[in-house]
Amino acid sequence: MWDDAFPSFLIGLREGLEAGLIVSILVATLVRAGAKSRLPQVWTGVLAAIALAMSFGAVLTFTAASLSATAQEAFGGALSVVAVAFVTAMVFWMRRSARSLSGEIKDKVTDALTMGAGMLIVTSFLAVGREGLETALFLWTTARAADESTGPLAGAGIGLVLAAGLAWGLYRRVLRIDLTRFFTATGVVLIVIAAGVLGYGLRDLQEGGVLPGKTSYAVDLSGSVDAGSWYGTLVQGVFNLTPTMTWLQMVTYVGYLAVVMSLFLRGVRAPVARAASPEPTQPTRAGASTRHRPAWVVPVAVVAVPAVLAGLVVAFGDSKRAAQTVAVSETQCGKGFTAPRAGRQTFQMHNTGHQTSEVYLVDPATNAVYGEIEGLAPGTTRDLVATVADGSYAWRCVPTGGKPVTSQAVRVTGGAGGAHAVIPVSEKDLATSLRSYKTYVDRGLAALVGQTRRLSDDIDGDRLDRARTDWLTAHRTYASLGAAYGTFEDFDQKINGRPDGLPAGVHDKDFTGFGRIEYGLWHGRNASELKAPARQLAADTVELRKAFPTQDFDPGDLPLRAHEILENTLQFELTGDADQGSGTELAVTDANLTGTRELLSVLRPLLTTRAPHLLTTVDADIARLQKLLDAEHHGAVWTPVDKLDAITRARLNGVTGQLLEDLAPVPDLLEIRKSA
Repeated sequence: MWDDAFPSFLIGLREGLEAGLIVSILVATLVRAGAKSRLPQVWTGVLAAIALAMSFGAVLTFTAASLSATAQEAFGGALSVVAVAFVTAMVFWMRRSARSLSGEIKDKVTDALTMGAGMLIVTSFLAVGREGLETALFLWTTARAADESTGPLAGAGIGLVLAAGLAWGLYRRVLRIDLTRFFTATGVVLIVIAAGVLGYGLRDLQEGGVLPGKTSYAVDLSGSVDAGSWYGTLVQGVFNLTPTMTWLQMVTYVGYLAVVMSLFLRGVRAPVARAASPEPTQPTRAGASTRHRPAWVVPVAVVAVPAVLAGLVVAFGDSKRAAQTVAVSETQCGKGFTAPRAGRQTFQMHNTGHQTSEVYLVDPATNAVYGEIEGLAPGTTRDLVATVADGSYAWRCVPTGGKPVTSQAVRVTGGAGGAHAVIPVSEKDLATSLRSYKTYVDRGLAALVGQTRRLSDDIDGDRLDRARTDWLTAHRTYASLGAAYGTFEDFDQKINGRPDGLPAGVHDKDFTGFGRIEYGLWHGRNASELKAPARQLAADTVELRKAFPTQDFDPGDLPLRAHEILENTLQFELTGDADQGSGTELAVTDANLTGTRELLSVLRPLLTTRAPHLLTTVDADIARLQKLLDAEHHGAVWTPVDKLDAITRARLNGVTGQLLEDLAPVPDLLEIRKSA
């Protein structure tokens, strides 16, 4: 969490110390002027500034949450750029103003004392409010970049508490800090962090369609840098630098850093007077008014204003987007559904019937699905969140064992796009892909039969060196048929079983197939011990090929296997758990990747019409993983997993994990839905 917390910690510490210095100068000036009775007015202004900053953060969060995904990217990117502008101005302002800050604030306080309570409140509010707004904006930006709020908020909280302690120590003269050096050092670090935030913001604007070039990469180190490693996480969290950066990001990052850092350091070289000190000189005018107002009226009124305004913004927005309650049953669907406003909406789906039902928000003309709930039980209510834009929408309810029921369609206008729909897939749609894949598997099984016979002959003839080579060839062929494992029934345990869970482990009579032969070939067993397992393996592959055409292959399993093949690879092969002594885990991983590639090829026509960009990303991931595997393949020898160096192993795991993440939407995109 520290990598996400550090930028917020630094901004909290720096902004908090700036605000603390200002407050301490305000307080010290009043104390020296004999106007302690006016201190509540200072604290009222300070609290009002804090309330304004917190309300500003709430409004930003609400505004972003109410936008479509694309609009959120554009909104967040624009605010990231604004935050960088504020932070840049702040570091230059503090460097320039440190020498005269104390005197300027004293003059303002002295003037305010002669003009009544209101001016003193306004003076302290304006003095602290700037830091509060900058802090809120930068925290919101860093939290969005980290995609979580715990780390940034914790970092900012620690920084603010430490800043408050430092400010108190300076005020009480128990601390002496060279503030000029402090603000210079933190300014340098903040400029580096701001450069990363600027690059992140521009990437968001590219993702949101505001700026071009989102696929024009200047740097792509994803194949050689593990984004999930500790150092990758640290660099991304602190500096917002990622293994892949576009040309716009890279040029802007380098340009900003070069120009702003040069200007900042050039200004530092100029002679600077001692930084602001909370120790004031005696003002020439004392507070003219010591009249006491009711203690609670002004503070409550001033502090409440920003909070109330923020609440009104959120409440007003919620009233426009109040969740509709939509009834679901076996006989009617969509009761209570009226045309919603364009944008992100929450619908409360309430099952008033007697059967569990699946519910879909669809375009009735194309059957495209914008949102869904599976297994809505009778008498229950669940939220369905979807983004709607211009177009027609209807509800389709599919009770268990019943016929689909569709509501009347409504028309939504005024939306600028951003709604994401999934074109439903039926069993008929997957039939062509399934036939193609069955043909591929049948060819693979035919090859496997010949390869296991050759392996058995090798062992019968006591040609164990050749048997090791032929074992790997046959094992790789079987591994490349990964999507069919679920249909092989009991044959998979016989052909490719593991000793895990068997009472006698590798010596158990039920440990058979490739694993049993591998253990024997690489643990010095003689040919006589392996003849029976080899013959049984050859016989089992023959029986499997005969049985396969009649085995039940659920079409819905194809999209699931696109993710599961490599999921098992990451769990067993890349951890070394599946190895029985041959050290060929990467060879099997390569075969699993071949099987995944073949599976995606038969699913490609369906994916192209539903998520063309996903295929581009997945193809790039596969190419990166293939490159890493090829680098560990030397002739007939593959590097064993336990012989890989730490960096290579981390890269393999990282790239495989990224590929799995990018494959994760495939089952959902190609799920067989009953909405048609």
